[in-house]
Amino acid sequence: MSFAVLQVAQLRLGSRSHMAGLGQPLDAPPSDGVSGLRFGCAAAEQLLLVASWDCHLRLYDTALNTLRFDLELPTAVLDAAFLDAERALSGSLDKLVRLHHLSGLPEEVLGSHKESVRCVEACPQGVVCSAGWDAQLKLWEPRAPPGAGREVCTLQLPGKAITMATSAQRLLVATSGRHLLVFDLRMLGAGATPVQRESPLKFQTRAVACSPDGASYVVASVEGRVGVDYFDDTQSAAAKYAFKCHRRTEAGREVVFPVNALAFHPLRGTFATGGCDGVVMTWDGAAKKRLAVLGSYPTSIAALAFSRDGTHLAVASSYTFESGDTPHPPDAIFLRSVQEAEVRPR
Repeated sequence: MSFAVLQVAQLRLGSRSHMAGLGQPLDAPPSDGVSGLRFGCAAAEQLLLVASWDCHLRLYDTALNTLRFDLELPTAVLDAAFLDAERALSGSLDKLVRLHHLSGLPEEVLGSHKESVRCVEACPQGVVCSAGWDAQLKLWEPRAPPGAGREVCTLQLPGKAITMATSAQRLLVATSGRHLLVFDLRMLGAGATPVQRESPLKFQTRAVACSPDGASYVVASVEGRVGVDYFDDTQSAAAKYAFKCHRRTEAGREVVFPVNALAFHPLRGTFATGGCDGVVMTWDGAAKKRLAVLGSYPTSIAALAFSRDGTHLAVASSYTFESGDTPHPPDAIFLRSVQEAEVRPR
């Protein structure tokens, strides 16, 4: 690490007491940009899967603060997800969708895209979805034997995939051009026709998340705004809205920061946002109120994830190069205990 970067890191990290307010930093963090965080399923709730641009897929035991699994891949890992307690998925810059056995067995390649794989999801129906910069959504059958045809179908998207999220019945895919596509997971397959929408925000989408009850979703953009919308078109227009966030005044001028990360609390239905200002906030979407500011982290918030029981929030403090290649604090992942007042609806 250069002296300049170290100075910045020391300045932003501050004292031990300040660090405690941000949460416990995990040991052995990624050395380059964090691209995804996922907590484990019911049988592995304490496990945290981390994808990053340093070409590593890492698995942490958050209860013990130990690195359980560290796999180096040929290229940057752009997204990762749990398939079950023993297996994980990854999508990489090298265009491949991989299936990883966390017990250490050799990895398997489910298939490939024409361009880099930006998003991967394990759907409740047992299939794997991947979306790439080739403007394609692909479905894979992980239960098929290795070497067999695991690709179920390929669906064309209106633009490059940016991010996606699932609920019990829906897959929400955000692409370039502010497109949002809603797929019914019960009818997902060849010839599936999504409901096509336009983002409620005027600028490029950075993140999407589906509410735990599957009724609504939130969209975040590069222009410091978040939109709250509903899957049901008959929902009252008054319930749908957008609000400003992750902004501050510097020298009498408002500075706007991209909102990179969204995460719903699994029990309360409120959600957290993380921006390039390094701040994490929680919100009650139904009441249209901010609940709490959870702290200012050393650098940009690249990803967020609540644990399945809602007691912890994983925060990736990882510079997203919004200001170019400049000195910045080292990447870190914080595990923060969630207080009831920070997520309880008002």
